[in-house]
Amino acid sequence: MSRDPSDIIAKEKMGGFQIAAVVICILLNAVDGFDVLSISFASPGIAADWGVDRAALGLVLSMELIGMAIGSVLIGRLADKIGRRPVIILCLLIMVAGMVAAAFAHDITSLSGYRMLTGLGIGGMLASVNAMVAEYSSDKHRHLCVTIMAAGFPIGAVAGGAVASQLLNHYSWHAVFLLGAGFTLALLPIVIFMLPESIAFLAKARPKRALERINTTLKRMGHETVASLPEVVEQTGARVGLFSKRWFGVIMLLTVAYFAHIMAFYYILKWIPKIVVDMGYAPPLAGGVLVWANVGGAVGAILLGLLSQKINVKGLVIGALVLSIGMLTVFGLGYDTLLDLSLVAAATGFCTNAAVVGLYALMASYLPTELRAGGTGFVIGVGRGGAALGPIVAGIMFTGGAGLLQVSIAMAGGSALALAALIALRKPKS
Repeated sequence: MSRDPSDIIAKEKMGGFQIAAVVICILLNAVDGFDVLSISFASPGIAADWGVDRAALGLVLSMELIGMAIGSVLIGRLADKIGRRPVIILCLLIMVAGMVAAAFAHDITSLSGYRMLTGLGIGGMLASVNAMVAEYSSDKHRHLCVTIMAAGFPIGAVAGGAVASQLLNHYSWHAVFLLGAGFTLALLPIVIFMLPESIAFLAKARPKRALERINTTLKRMGHETVASLPEVVEQTGARVGLFSKRWFGVIMLLTVAYFAHIMAFYYILKWIPKIVVDMGYAPPLAGGVLVWANVGGAVGAILLGLLSQKINVKGLVIGALVLSIGMLTVFGLGYDTLLDLSLVAAATGFCTNAAVVGLYALMASYLPTELRAGGTGFVIGVGRGGAALGPIVAGIMFTGGAGLLQVSIAMAGGSALALAALIALRKPKS
């Protein structure tokens, strides 16, 4: 009897080819991280050049997040129909176009449109890459691979941000977007030539030459090939539908948790540069503080991934959310020196991003293959409404006279709501 190729991937030891596929996905998420935060590095220069107030700047900071919400839902579901790989290639092209266009924007309106376009690509990429990593990983290492993939986001922000901070010493804010476009374009040939389609997708969707493509990839991985595609097990729509009774509760609780916590996460990432500049420091120094926030985020993500090998990931995320609530409040106390602010920003990034990557791991483990990209896309897409809302609400509160502590406590309330949603989360019974 022919083995199910998905079981071969899930049960056998991960080889170099599988690890390379995961590494490529980490790089893709790293590019996402820099492309999302490029506007944060550029925002002080944009505000100075165009005379933008905090409320308007908050809207611009959120435009690619709105695009990400749309892209995650629409393009994420497309990945369950036509495949993860073609969607990743499409998203890379969209992101390059949006980043290049943003570099040549001439006013707030055009820049907002180009940032939304970039967000469409990033949103679709996030859903597709999360599914791809989950389906290329063994059961033993799935949580670790997904969380390290998610750690690519802050790693990209750190690496790209360090370069961007140096660029801003010599060039205008336009160079930040061109840098991001270059990074993104460089990954296109790597994906085309080195990242095959997910075996789990091919086995479920059964496109033309599915068996041949599966066996080609299995050979490259060093695994045995299969004689035939796995037998199709008929399941009712009520059992596997994204909004069926079986999955509705899981989807909604994950969405609420992601939406609420991501508000706080992006409040920190989007407003740190402007907060630092308003303290009287130069924009390149503001970028440095944001880099430290992402250093903390990367460490938190990797640590959570390592701990998930031994500890239940849901419990880890709940713990990270509790710490996030505390650190967001501490961040709001305000600091007189860049060193103090950098340390607190790093600690806050550590806690908040650990919770974010843990949520990605929960999506990968709670959702089945046939719903993984679409379900993840829905959670991320609707959740990105929180990502967009956080900077906007913070901008409105700042403009209305609220202090840093008041705004930070309000954002911490989002993490508290996420905590409540995860406590209620249960996996459906078989």
